[in-house]
Amino acid sequence: MANQGIRVRLDGRASENDVGALRKWLEREKPLYELLRAGELQIQERPRTDETGSPMGLGMDIVVLIVGAGAGAVFTELLEQVKKAVSAWRANRRDVEDGEPPVGRVEPVNLDDR
Repeated sequence: MANQGIRVRLDGRASENDVGALRKWLEREKPLYELLRAGELQIQERPRTDETGSPMGLGMDIVVLIVGAGAGAVFTELLEQVKKAVSAWRANRRDVEDGEPPVGRVEPVNLDDR
C-alpha cells in the first residue's frame, strides 16, 4: 500500500482552536487511543494543501497515519472510526459552544503525492 493516511479538513468557519480541539478529541477516542499507545497510529496537524500538494492559505488539516505492516488491513475500519469520531466531536461542540460547528470532511489521502 502507498503511504496512505486519512485527512480531516474542517471548513472555512473553523478556528485554530477547533483544529486543536478536534485533534485532542481524536487522540482520546478509544479505538484511536489504543492504536496511538501501541505506536501503530500518529495524528498530526499539517498545513493545508491542495490536490497538487501546494500550500493553501493559513488553514491546517489533521492527518491520521497508520504505522506498520498491517496498515492496509485496518485502513477501511479506521476511516469509518475517524468519520464517527468527527461526527461525535461536532455534536459535542454544538452542545458546549454557540453557533454551528464547522463541517469536517474525512477522506483518504496518498501522502506520497503531497
